[in-house]
Amino acid sequence: MKPPRIYVDTSVIGGCLDQEFAEHSKRLFELARSGKCILLVSDVVIRELEKAPEEVLNVLRSLNAECVERVDLNEDAVDLRNAYLDAHILVPTWIDDLTHVAMATVVRADAIVSWNFKHIVRLDKMKAYNRVNLANGYGILTIISPMEVMVNEEESGI
Repeated sequence: MKPPRIYVDTSVIGGCLDQEFAEHSKRLFELARSGKCILLVSDVVIRELEKAPEEVLNVLRSLNAECVERVDLNEDAVDLRNAYLDAHILVPTWIDDLTHVAMATVVRADAIVSWNFKHIVRLDKMKAYNRVNLANGYGILTIISPMEVMVNEEESGI
């Protein structure tokens, strides 16, 4: 069976260096290193990381190429992001958060993982994103925090 493809936003990468979030963020990266999942990283994440301290960039750099799939912003993701804007899920100030969800949806990620409980991992937002996804011909996107990622852990010992 193919490993699940999990879109990670910038908060998960930075979470590896945050005492509150490190345990679960690091566990997700270990799952990727052991081949239990593939982490999807977008050009939006890369752009956001350019503003981050070097040690945050090093978290992503520490992964082997086979653990990571790079996804690029495309017209379909922009259209879906704009549909989220039209649905007033978030205001334009938070366009990158909308873009993360749109990109994860368009590339058919098995899940998007985030520590962003204000704009992404929140029940009313999840319902709103998925309502727009369905109206635009996409499936339902699983939206969870790193704490909730379980991938054959009993078999892998992780």
